[in-house]
Amino acid sequence: MKKNYLLFLLIILSTNTYSQISFEKGYFINNSNQKIDCLIKNIDWKNNPIQFEYKLSDNGETKTGTIQSVKEFGIGNYSKYVRSNVKIDRSSKNTNYLNYSKNPIFKEEVLYLKLLVEGKANLYLYEDKNLKRFFFNYDNSAIEQLIFKKYKTTNNKIGTNDSYKQQLWSNLKCKDISIKIINNIDYKENELLDFFVKYNQCSNSESLIIKQKQKQDLFNLTLRPGVKSTSLSINNRNANLSDVNFENKLGLRLGLEAEFIMPFNKNKWALIIEPTYQYYKSEKTIMVNPFDLVIPQEIIYKIDYKSIEFPVGIRHYFFLKNNSKIFVNGSFVLDFNVGNSSLSITNTSLIEGPNVIEIKTRNNLAFGFGYKHNDKYSVELRYFTNRDFRYWESDYNSFSIIFGFTLF
Repeated sequence: MKKNYLLFLLIILSTNTYSQISFEKGYFINNSNQKIDCLIKNIDWKNNPIQFEYKLSDNGETKTGTIQSVKEFGIGNYSKYVRSNVKIDRSSKNTNYLNYSKNPIFKEEVLYLKLLVEGKANLYLYEDKNLKRFFFNYDNSAIEQLIFKKYKTTNNKIGTNDSYKQQLWSNLKCKDISIKIINNIDYKENELLDFFVKYNQCSNSESLIIKQKQKQDLFNLTLRPGVKSTSLSINNRNANLSDVNFENKLGLRLGLEAEFIMPFNKNKWALIIEPTYQYYKSEKTIMVNPFDLVIPQEIIYKIDYKSIEFPVGIRHYFFLKNNSKIFVNGSFVLDFNVGNSSLSITNTSLIEGPNVIEIKTRNNLAFGFGYKHNDKYSVELRYFTNRDFRYWESDYNSFSIIFGFTLF
């Protein structure tokens, strides 16, 4: 069943879907300084791109603009990238990789810089994975990096080179901007953006903020009731007990999912956490005759297993038309037993009471495929890999149909 389910997911992933990553109105300027209106595939770049896809019309051929052939491109009034030959310091901020040099280690590179503020003074951003650098220029001067670097001191402490404050003070003077204001600016996007807007206003220059569209629904809380089909077989060779195959049972499950949408790549990725209550209760009677007795022994196995599952995972969306989307997710499932979960073994030929064994489980994995409509209603099929019972050889498998109603 597991192989069939994974194959099903593979087929779904290989099908064509209508992605929310669409072609939007934009422009680019080529090396001949020609401005060409077009439709650009907006993938909401997390890292600064080196190329982009565009079409000259809705039904036109998809082409690629590269950093070698295009000096500037933009989408609407919220995304603009400018090619520039700059000196960039790629020193790590990770304390394990800091060097003893206070000065930046510059390397000359041709990059697409993301324009954040445009005016008399311009602010740019370059982002590449964990690297984040800000650049600026003013009055058509050359673009240069705002310097901020962490380094190790001779006594193995961490020092900070915040020369960007001196750069701002030396180059962007204005009567309304004091040295105290500059000293309070952290090397963060919002604080630098506010400063450049303030400087442009102080210099009687219009200041255009070029920033990504505001993301909505970066957090969703969803009530997730459902039905769970579960099967279990166990044995314990050390106790000389025979295999016990409990019947497949249908049970209820109730979860509350917290979904954290990642603010890049058009909201297609999310982290999910879903505390879930589930239970499995079954009984099995087995007739055994280990010593060729006249009257076989009757052994009754009763399992009462309740737990709080805690899946932690990642989800990927595929957007369709009409406010619909499908998704796949994978989770690592932590399992915490509750309510004295136990396995009871009763030999009816003996007078003494049942042998009660506390159930302890190990963690497992879960894979899901689902559909969501209007960011409100959803349904998911979820398969759980085998969950081992400690001290027993076990085969505990389950499959769930989960319904979702997003509260907010």
